[in-house]
Amino acid sequence: MAHNASPDNVTDTGTVPARTQDRPTEVTAAGIARLAGVGRAAVSNWRRRHADFPKPVGGTGTSPAFALRDIEQWLRDQGKLAEVPLRERVWQQLVGHPAGAAAALRQAGAVLLLAHDRPAAWQQLRAAADDAELTGVLPAVLDAVLAARLGPGHPVRGLTREALAPSAALVRATGDLAAADGAAAAYDFLLGRHLDANPRQYTLTPPGPAALMAELAAVAGPSGTVLDPACGAGALLAAARERTAEESDAGERDAGEGDAGESDAPVTLYGQEADADLAALTALRLALGVPDAQVRVRAADTLRADAFSDLAADAVLVHPPFNERNWGHDELAYDPRWEYGFPARTESELAWVQHALARLREGGTAVLLMPPAAASRRSGRRIRADLLRRGALRAVIALPAGAAPPNGVPLHLWVLRKPGTTPPAPQLLVVDAAGPATGPAAGAPAGRDKPDWQTVRTTAVEAWRTFDRDGGIEEQPGVRRSLAAIDLLDDDVDLAPARHLPPPAAAGGPAELARIRERLSTTLARTTALTPRPDGGAAGPARWPLTTVGELARSGALVLRAGGAGTAPARGAAPAVLTDHDVLGGDAPSGTLPEAPASGPAEEPVLLQAGDVVVPVLGGGAVARVTDDSTAGAALGRNLTLLRPDPAALDPWFLAGFLRGTANNRQASSYASTATRLDVRRLQLPRLPLADQRRYGQRFRDLAAFEGALRLSARLGEQLVQGLHDGLTDGSVTPD
Repeated sequence: MAHNASPDNVTDTGTVPARTQDRPTEVTAAGIARLAGVGRAAVSNWRRRHADFPKPVGGTGTSPAFALRDIEQWLRDQGKLAEVPLRERVWQQLVGHPAGAAAALRQAGAVLLLAHDRPAAWQQLRAAADDAELTGVLPAVLDAVLAARLGPGHPVRGLTREALAPSAALVRATGDLAAADGAAAAYDFLLGRHLDANPRQYTLTPPGPAALMAELAAVAGPSGTVLDPACGAGALLAAARERTAEESDAGERDAGEGDAGESDAPVTLYGQEADADLAALTALRLALGVPDAQVRVRAADTLRADAFSDLAADAVLVHPPFNERNWGHDELAYDPRWEYGFPARTESELAWVQHALARLREGGTAVLLMPPAAASRRSGRRIRADLLRRGALRAVIALPAGAAPPNGVPLHLWVLRKPGTTPPAPQLLVVDAAGPATGPAAGAPAGRDKPDWQTVRTTAVEAWRTFDRDGGIEEQPGVRRSLAAIDLLDDDVDLAPARHLPPPAAAGGPAELARIRERLSTTLARTTALTPRPDGGAAGPARWPLTTVGELARSGALVLRAGGAGTAPARGAAPAVLTDHDVLGGDAPSGTLPEAPASGPAEEPVLLQAGDVVVPVLGGGAVARVTDDSTAGAALGRNLTLLRPDPAALDPWFLAGFLRGTANNRQASSYASTATRLDVRRLQLPRLPLADQRRYGQRFRDLAAFEGALRLSARLGEQLVQGLHDGLTDGSVTPD
């Protein structure tokens, strides 16, 4: 879903102004750093220290751009680059293309599709010795391939002779990348990096919600039709195809090879997107990623210019733009899609709901990702009431906060079914999947909970399938319930699940509260025993000889590693990730590694060992954590630095304790931006014999135990207080 453009302000002639065709491919300092495998600070140092470093050819004073060919040659001359990796070469040619990265990616994607669908034709073209010959013949060949895969009217435009003239090097390198990594994997890499490089331009649907929506829609069989009228980067359509493929495979295993039936009939994926560039990139993604599906993507504003007005789809999946005022309210007052009522100007989401229903066949299912306000705004109550009366709205499922952008809002899923000639008795399923997924986990600090997508999926899918099969469901307090539509048709027609679910027993009931009280009493007694005494005292501050972490790293007394790199392995269990929030809250590792790109091997993460010291580098707090056996094997997260001391030279508790000193952190911190950043290499500690280090280390270990007991006491106290409030208010605890 893209919120940034409309077809009225997008030009797609595909021509490049003559003055830009001779411009060299440009690269920024960040791109140079990626080419050489160094940090951006190293590039800045090279510019200052080397008089022969290439001069900027574009960009701005604060973000200069350099000619890629000059940078490559300089790096080779300096021995800093043997050969530019093929992936990096293609990416730099994309971002430095005179027509812009999106147009260049459109060209690269079309070439990859040609290499995928017609490899022999591509090899013949690739053998052309003359660039002009290659780019002169290529447009007609690409048009034929695109029309065959995407149908007439596809959005991949602008592949003219003039547009491709400055792209011969890009075309050849893209074809080589397809041969090395595979066409689909190569495009996934390029598109993924393009989306990551423009995070504010696109609103993407994360994999978790996309897979859940596809499973709730449950297109039966591989020959179904799926529509996403706000398809964005195509996540929902790709998830729907993956789901139908899984169901098809499972059906074939159950039925046996002799009963495959219509398994050869392809699923058809329909998508529409207002941003013409994104529509083209998404069409190429789907054509390459799901070659066994028919792909039909169009570039136009769906509500104003529906490209699939005659479609009767099996399923519609939508992550619509939220809170849009300019959705066509004035132009579309008499549109036949408003079967359940004309949406108010402030109810753009209800316009998308009715569009989804209008494009379904009878009995088809639509799943929409909706803002929670759409379930309760008074301006939409009449439409919500009619959706309920006629049995079109079947379920509202509350997701945990952080499921999808905007991440601070707990979004809802609406599940709709287009009524047939005999609609079912109006019933609504309400599910709160946020509660089970992010419930009061033991020791979880407030505001640090993260969605457990396996629990979210199980809760939502089991409830929906049971309700859809039986027409009702057994009530589970705080989690799920089915209601008669007539019970919801009041003045508000508020469909928020939390307003209709009976609360669960407070903190497990009085027995659980009694156990929390006992734990709190024991922990408070332990904090008393652990309370440190400031024994003794010197006449003044000590005058030790000091060293820095950087010096210790250079001497080999410790190993220093930065976190954040690494991806989940393709096979086997991925380690949990220790995040900066976990370190600050004293919690167990709670993060997950990102998936490895399809086009390459997984990157090895930094794994923790017992005795490592982990330091957060953002936030300005004086924190250092010594890992133990319970944390060993976890991966090091972003914004963390690992210090692995040589036990023959450094005691880890001594190291961690001195790193937490307030004055030490102050002198090693920088305040160049809104966030304080710690330069771990500048942190200081005294030069002491190992025996003295261990004396200090034991004292710091005792302080850490006391701090942990205090933290646990605070959490148990919060649970007890909230549990008693809940118990007194719901009657499970009496005031006597």
